Order: sequence, then C-alpha cells, then structure tokens
Amino acid sequence: MFDKFYTFEPEKFAELFKTADMTKFFEQAKMPMFDMTAVMDAQKKNMDALIAANKAVAAGYQDLFKKQVAIFEETMAAAQAQLSELKMDQLTPEASAKQAELVKTAFEKAVANMTELAEAAKKANMEAFEIVQARVKESIEEIKELAKTAQPAKPAKAAKTA
Repeated sequence: MFDKFYTFEPEKFAELFKTADMTKFFEQAKMPMFDMTAVMDAQKKNMDALIAANKAVAAGYQDLFKKQVAIFEETMAAAQAQLSELKMDQLTPEASAKQAELVKTAFEKAVANMTELAEAAKKANMEAFEIVQARVKESIEEIKELAKTAQPAKPAKAAKTA
C-alpha cells in the first residue's frame, strides 16, 4: 500500500556505507546546522560506552561461570559422600530420617546457590545498564548543547521570474 509513496532499496542504502572513511562521508553530508565533528565525537563516546558495558557483562558472566563450576564440583563431591554413606540393605527408620535430612539440606543448599547465581547475573547486568544509562544521560546533554550552537539553515533565495 505504501510502496507507491516510499520505497526502500537496500542496495542503494548500502552504497552509502561503502566509503572506507566514515568521517569523510559525514564531511560530505551537507548538514550546516550541526557540528559534524561534535556528532562524530558523541558517537565515539556511545561506542566506548557500549564496549565498556560489554566488558562489564563479560567479566560478570565469567565470574558467574566460575561460581557455577565451583557449585557443580561441590555438589558432586557432596553427592558422592552421601552415596558412599547410603546402605540400602540397612534401611532403618533412623537411616531414613538421616536421608530425609540430607535431602532437605541439599535442597536448601541448591536454593541458596541458585539465589547466589541469580544475584551475580543481576549484578553483571546492572553494571552494564548503569554504564549505558550514564552515557544516554550524557548524550542527551550533548544533544542539548549541539542544539544551542546549531546554526539555522539559510533560506534558499527565490528564483527571479522574468
């Protein structure tokens, strides 16, 4: 329906980005109202913030992975110890009560471990979010400053009629 009014041709759009140096691309773009150097500096800061956020997430998840491995190793060692104590041929009420207590303790430990892992993931995500959030705030202020210094476009002169 809207194809008659607006057509998007990806090949033509991609041609815009084949220029090796994007700063030259923006220099060629005629935007007299904006300081393109300031715009490019702001975009560099945006990319730096995204890189910092990704590094924070990567470090957080690396820590999370190490905790998961430690928990797995601890759980396996505890399970082996419990299985070595289990004597199925001597299943007495006392032994059953002891097994029930071991299961309860294991369940509580698993819940505590899951809580710890969830908190570690939350911390990693929050650190990344805070980095991006701070950059968004800075970016808004930069845009406000750019808008203050923007030069209005000069109106085109009307063609004289004969």
